[in-house]
Amino acid sequence: MSENKKVLICPMDWGIGHATRCVPVVEKFRELGAEVTIAASGRPLEFLKKEFPTVPVIDFPGIKIQYPRNRWIALKMLRLAPILLLGIWREHKVLKKIISQTGATLVISDNRYGCWHNAIPSVFITHQLEIQVPAGLKLIKSFLNFVNRWFINKYTECWVPDFEPHRGLAGGLSHPARMPERTHYVGILSRFSPKIDLHANIATQSFDLLIMLSGPEPQRTLLEEKILMQLVNINMQVAMVRGITESEEEFILDGRIHVFAHLETTRMQAIIKASDLVICRSGYSSIMDIVTLGKRAIFIPTPGQTEQEYLARYLKDKKIYFSINQKEFDLLYAIEMSKNFPGMVIRNDYSALISRIKEIGIMSRPFFSEQGK
Repeated sequence: MSENKKVLICPMDWGIGHATRCVPVVEKFRELGAEVTIAASGRPLEFLKKEFPTVPVIDFPGIKIQYPRNRWIALKMLRLAPILLLGIWREHKVLKKIISQTGATLVISDNRYGCWHNAIPSVFITHQLEIQVPAGLKLIKSFLNFVNRWFINKYTECWVPDFEPHRGLAGGLSHPARMPERTHYVGILSRFSPKIDLHANIATQSFDLLIMLSGPEPQRTLLEEKILMQLVNINMQVAMVRGITESEEEFILDGRIHVFAHLETTRMQAIIKASDLVICRSGYSSIMDIVTLGKRAIFIPTPGQTEQEYLARYLKDKKIYFSINQKEFDLLYAIEMSKNFPGMVIRNDYSALISRIKEIGIMSRPFFSEQGK
């Protein structure tokens, strides 16, 4: 990339999944000579600060939504629609100020709908080109997807972290009947890389089971409590990564349950590779990580989160990964059933992503007279 390419990368802050899949995006921009600034908040910001300690960061709060304890997330989102739209508008206004302060010539937004700019190229990263809704809300699906496309089309380009043939890894989510304009598939995006030497200064043992917790509260804590209760009488070597990026706490329960608040990428990859089976949410970033490392897994979708429920069902129907809902979760049953689901391996050489970075880099330019637009 030519000089003066200053890239602002803005991941959504609902869980850390959007931040983890930004890791290869940050890496590739930096490898191509761009100056990167990360604008995020909460756990995603803490995660990316640890991954890239030399990259400048800006606290850029997103839209704060407390997930319900029951499964009626979609209904709550509908009731909060005015607040969400106001939040997008505010996010858009704050972004203009950040760009003026940083002199950014390009914005990369991972699922933040307000992070486009009229004066410089802006890219929207998403796998949700077709929003899923509960059966009882089918009548509003067309309207929601119209709004989704309207926002996406505000951006210069849309990058889909999936592959195009055979409905990809995300099925109908990333392969809708009607595509937004200027959409490009860039392959799956995982923070894990085959370049990492798993034997270099990493002391880890083998685990029968790895539990990776993530996502918004209170559902993250509810799942943690449910799994811990069922682990009491099961004689297995277990690792549990709680997904709490603001803590470095580590401890062992009952001599066999190794608990980590958070692990940086190298240690996380080593523990995944050293585990026979993984249990985690069916968030798309988690799925991409599991597929990249070729591990077997059990997926537990966040209750009421239609995207995760769709992905879990899609991959279960294809006989690739077993999944079970949180309310009915039974650890021994899930482990036994998972033996019939082999998992899969997908590698990404990032050539499609690098190609798009180079193309969008040509579009960006030093940011002078058009500030404030």
